[in-house]
Parts: sequence; structure tokens; C-alpha cells
Amino acid sequence: MAVADDLDRATDSPTDWVAEHTHKYLASGGTEGHESNGVYTLVLATTGRKTGLPRRTCLIYGTSGDDFVVVASKGGADEDPAWFNNLLADPSVGVQVGTRRLTARARVATPAERETLWPQMAAIFPLYNEYAQKTDREIPIVLLTPQD
Repeated sequence: MAVADDLDRATDSPTDWVAEHTHKYLASGGTEGHESNGVYTLVLATTGRKTGLPRRTCLIYGTSGDDFVVVASKGGADEDPAWFNNLLADPSVGVQVGTRRLTARARVATPAERETLWPQMAAIFPLYNEYAQKTDREIPIVLLTPQD
């Protein structure tokens, strides 16, 4: 079960530029790396489904009400990203959004929610539409609901 405190001790993404972005983001307390050219990112900590250890990555996000919205695109790869598979196994996640840290519960958007959220997320990051054309899988959209 990942919680906000896991953000500091989690293992980084194996993708170098993502790991560098995550380090900068967390080292600055969220004041650097949160926004770039109008695109906003958050840091997500999940629990590794095989190891049980916390893992973290940076993701572009949008919002829907109080929820944060992320896309499990993996650049249009034919398989889902590891972070997505981790949260399917354990939906409790740690999140840092700017300077705010919280524990959230992750869930996959329903088909009805997806109809609204996909265009919203593609407007934020247009490459999502290209990624969707590269793969036969339906790219999941995930809502992260803050837990009080």
C-alpha cells in the first residue's frame, strides 16, 4: 500500500529522463518540474506488484473535480506501463502535485468517464492521440482520488 511518505523512498523509473525529472521535482519540494510550457506533471508512487517495494514516476496530469487524471500510454506501446499494473494490484498510491503531497486511491475510468476524459487529456498532451493509433490496446485513463 503506497502512501504519500513513500515518495521519498521509492525506486525511480528506469527511464533516465523520467528519473532525472522526478529527482528535480522532489528535491525542489515541487517548485521545479511541476509545470513546463503549460503541461503539468505529478509524481506517482505505487507498490511494486512483484517486489512489494515502492516505485515512482512522473506523469502528465489533468483534473476532473477533485480527482487527478493520468494516462497509461507508455508512448503507445502494446503493453501497459508497470506503474499501471502496480496500481491495479494495489490502488493505494502516493502523489505529489506541485508542493502538495497526498495519499490517493486509483481507479480506471469507466467507459462513460473515458469519453469525456480522453479528449481533455489529448488537449493537454496531443501526442496521446498518436500513441493511441500506434497500439491495438485501449490506453487506460486513471483517476486518482485524494484520501482524507
